[in-house]
Amino acid sequence: MKRPEPSGDQASDSTLDVLARAQGGDELAAKILIERALPSVRKWARGRLPRYARSDGDTEDVVHDVLLRTLRHIKRFQHRTVGGLQAYLREAVLNRVRDLIRGAKRRGPHLAVDSELRDWHPSPLEAAILRERQDRFLEALRRLRPADRQVIVWRIELGYTADEIAKHLGKSKAAAGMTVTRAMTRLAKELDLKTDPSSTAC
Repeated sequence: MKRPEPSGDQASDSTLDVLARAQGGDELAAKILIERALPSVRKWARGRLPRYARSDGDTEDVVHDVLLRTLRHIKRFQHRTVGGLQAYLREAVLNRVRDLIRGAKRRGPHLAVDSELRDWHPSPLEAAILRERQDRFLEALRRLRPADRQVIVWRIELGYTADEIAKHLGKSKAAAGMTVTRAMTRLAKELDLKTDPSSTAC
């Protein structure tokens, strides 16, 4: 049976609490953050390992390997900015995929790198937010309305797409995108970030 979704305020506040605990060195909280980041990382990673490089495992194996390595060095993340863990996991997956591709090339003829293998780049506003100190981000986030906090957590922390946010909000994709844009713009104002609102689109 599918577990009921927590209410908007409950979901965002619980994530904020976990973030704060992880910042303070709570390893269990850091592991919870990894578990929350994994679904979107798995979805993002799907298909990025070319078939010719899969003799040493598929993409799911790569994600699992990255997770184990991350858990072994969990204390490294206590000073990372918001969203940094998810970005780290994606970059670690890419690095592992590149290693497997190089190994496959050494074992066989020259093969072109999959055109879908590309670095993950956040939007300009997301990049600006990622650079903020976590304590400053949390303070700014708490000053927003619960509804704004929720969509920002979905987008920045959990990596939800516009379609996924639309589903959670019960809105069209266009309406959900506008909701995210407005929330991001309010957060940018709280953080004194000067960013073009059009750059907030999911």
